[in-house]
Parts: sequence; C-alpha cells; structure tokens
Amino acid sequence: METIVSGMRPTGRLHLGHLHGALKNWLKLQEQYQCYFFVADWHALTTDYASPQGIQQSTVEMVMDWLSIGLNPAKSVLFRQSRVKEHAELHLIYSMITPVPWLERNPTYKEQLREIVGKDLSTYGFLGYPVLQAADITIYKANKVPVGVDQAPHVELTREIVRRFNQLYRPIFPEPEVLLTETQKMPGLDGRKMSKSYGNAVFLSDTPKEIDQKLSRMITDPARVRRTDPGEPEKCPAFQLHKIYCTPEEIAQVSQGCRSAGIGCLECKKVMIKHVIEDLAPFREKRAHYQDKPGEVEEILDSGTRQAQSAAGETMTEVRGTLGL
Repeated sequence: METIVSGMRPTGRLHLGHLHGALKNWLKLQEQYQCYFFVADWHALTTDYASPQGIQQSTVEMVMDWLSIGLNPAKSVLFRQSRVKEHAELHLIYSMITPVPWLERNPTYKEQLREIVGKDLSTYGFLGYPVLQAADITIYKANKVPVGVDQAPHVELTREIVRRFNQLYRPIFPEPEVLLTETQKMPGLDGRKMSKSYGNAVFLSDTPKEIDQKLSRMITDPARVRRTDPGEPEKCPAFQLHKIYCTPEEIAQVSQGCRSAGIGCLECKKVMIKHVIEDLAPFREKRAHYQDKPGEVEEILDSGTRQAQSAAGETMTEVRGTLGL
C-alpha cells in the first residue's frame, strides 16, 4: 500500500479553508492509503517563536476538529511532529545539502513576508521550513502528498532535495508526487485566502449565530455599490461558497438574480449561509463529545506517536548507515 503524509500547524480551531482544502480529501485518502497525519508543532514556531505558550492548547483544539470531521485513528496515524525526534535529525542532514537559493525562490515564502505583519520573519527557521517539511514527508517514504496549489512548490522542493540526496549517497527515498485538492483556495470574508492570520475565517466550531454574522458581512462583487447595481457572480468571493454548498438550481437562481440586480447581496448570501450551518451540524455534535473528554484526544495522539516513531526510526537507521554515522 502506498503512503500518504500531510500535516497542519497547530494554530487552534480549524476553518472552512482547512475543511475544503485538506480535511475532506484526507477522509477519502485514509480509505485508500497508509496515512500519516501530523500536528506540525515545530512548524508553528517558524512564525510564533516569540509566543509558543498556546501551541499545546491549539494542538488539542485542532485534533478535536480532525476527529470530529471523521479522521479515524484506526485507519490513519495521528501524531505530534515534535515527539518524533527523527524528523529533526533528517532535517539537519537535508539542510547540509540544500542550496539557499532553492529556499529564497519559494513563492509562499515571499507571499507570507508581504502578508504577515507585526512579526520578524527574517529567521533561518522561516526561510528553511520547506527543508523540515521535506524531512516530514520523506521520513515515512511518502509516495504522495495532498496539498493545495499554494503548497505545490514545497513538494517540488522536496523532490529536488530527494534527488540530490539519492544522487550524493544512494537511492533511499522515493520522489513524492503532488495530489492537488479539488478546492484549492477558499476565499475569506475579505476576499483573500481564508486564514486565521488574516482574521477572515469562518471556523468549523463557530455557532450558527457566529456563522450567520460572519458570512453576512462577507465581501461581494465590488461593482455592486447599490442594491440596484447588477453584478457578476464570478467576481464575488461569496459566490465561491455558493458553488460548494448550494444546489445547482439555487446557484442558477442567485447567478441570474445577481446579474439582473433582482436579488440583493445579503439575500443572496442567506441562501448559502443556511447550507453552511446545516452541513456543520454533525461536526458540532461530535466535537462536543471530545470537549468533554480531552484525555481521549491525548491517548489517540500518544498511540499514533508510537507508531510514527517506529517507522521513522527504521528510516533513520538506514540513513545513518548510508552516511556512515
């Protein structure tokens, strides 16, 4: 069976972007592959190194969301990255052979330098996190990596590092392939990519009232300044959620209403908001269970960590032998 590896930084509660950009895909993958899904707590330090105190609680919140959406520890290995020290060892080895220009050309690195304000990101950890990501992926000899389009350059960098390692020493690691998710970018309330860092997210654990309030103020087609102005749905960030949550008939109706100014933006969004709230109802019920039993989350992570340590240990024994260490 082929192996899949993916992870998320523990930034706390997950949002709709995580659901449609990763989690729904993870649910399908755990039925077809040997999956390793990890809490990327070392990666969290790349931007939050000055305030790491919230990582533990954010980890629990995030894994609650994983389990509530349907990730099954009987089918997937769920674990904390920092508990498997072999990740750091392989990262160190990769850092010795990775040219700095490979890291500087990373488009996500450049984008986040522009977008994230109020933090000093001129650190090796932030520049070099794709090298750690390469170690995360290859230590389990992953064949495929599920990512959105914005993360695809990281996988390509992993492939380059693998090729360099295999050429310098001997072929140990497979070159992982990219598995692009169907919904690649989820717009946030302000039209940018949905992100907790941007303050534009709708969280999976938001109450129905919170979901209604947030999505009601979501930005729409800027051409619709007045109620009587016609608009273009494809230029409206909120319409992207209609295409995910609404029926074909509803999509056709709001599209026609937008272009003819026959429907107002708020009225249009209410059609979609109803479906979002209904879709997340089962999730909220499951999450209430884990909120009452946080110890169960820790037990699941501990069990997965032991499985990950075993697999990573075998890989590093092979790597050390190859390098004569």
